[in-house]
Amino acid sequence: MSADPITRSDVMSDKSGHPTKAAVLYRMVQADHVCPYGLKALDLLKRKGFSVEDHHLATREETDAFKAKHGVATTPQIFIGGERIGGHDDLVRYLGGQVKDKDAVTYTPVIALFAMAAAMALAGSWASLGELFTIRAAEWFIAISMCLLALQKLKDIDSFATMFLNYDLLAARWVPYGRIYPFAEGAAGVLMLAGALMWLSIPIALFIGAIGAVSVFKAVYIDKRELKCACVGGDSRVPLGFVSLTENVMMVAMAVWMLAKPALLVTH
Repeated sequence: MSADPITRSDVMSDKSGHPTKAAVLYRMVQADHVCPYGLKALDLLKRKGFSVEDHHLATREETDAFKAKHGVATTPQIFIGGERIGGHDDLVRYLGGQVKDKDAVTYTPVIALFAMAAAMALAGSWASLGELFTIRAAEWFIAISMCLLALQKLKDIDSFATMFLNYDLLAARWVPYGRIYPFAEGAAGVLMLAGALMWLSIPIALFIGAIGAVSVFKAVYIDKRELKCACVGGDSRVPLGFVSLTENVMMVAMAVWMLAKPALLVTH
């Protein structure tokens, strides 16, 4: 290794002799593990115009010795101008960025899910009907959304069922319903996507959608409870409210549409 980073300057010169910002980075690069935060820190420094002296901690012993020497618990560690900045998140803050709060509520997962469902529905409509905005696209959007939401729940059904118990009226009275719900939602979505077995998918969507809508409305708008929504899985940080209510209302609306469609839709 080179000289201890605390003795180094934060200004070096490039090949043309012009001053450039310099940083010293220590990160784990081992045969069985390359620290992803070390790579992120290296990339961020380079994007911010730093010349990086990149030191690899190639063994566990070397890593432990480095931590003990500098009194730190983790790597990577970044030094600028003889000052230890810290790890990746500390570097982000040092450079004026914001570090995402892992526990903060967010609608990002739901926005991404519905955006993908819409894109898939439009793509299906374009491929099969030659048009983007069709009735079938709207139907597919809801059906695909149901399938994707069910998938999120099925990733960890135990966590979902536990969170679901916090607000669902039927699950609170009959606990197994929390484990049944994702399968029912997924089955209804798949059948509606295929336009098959409507005698089965319509009652399922009506039943779980109606109970869900009433449960969410009671918990949020009557009882004024602040809860996390299980709609995108048991690890969700999405607040219970409009999103979950929309999910259930969409299922009910789809079921009602499927019932009324034969009478309302004019055959071309």
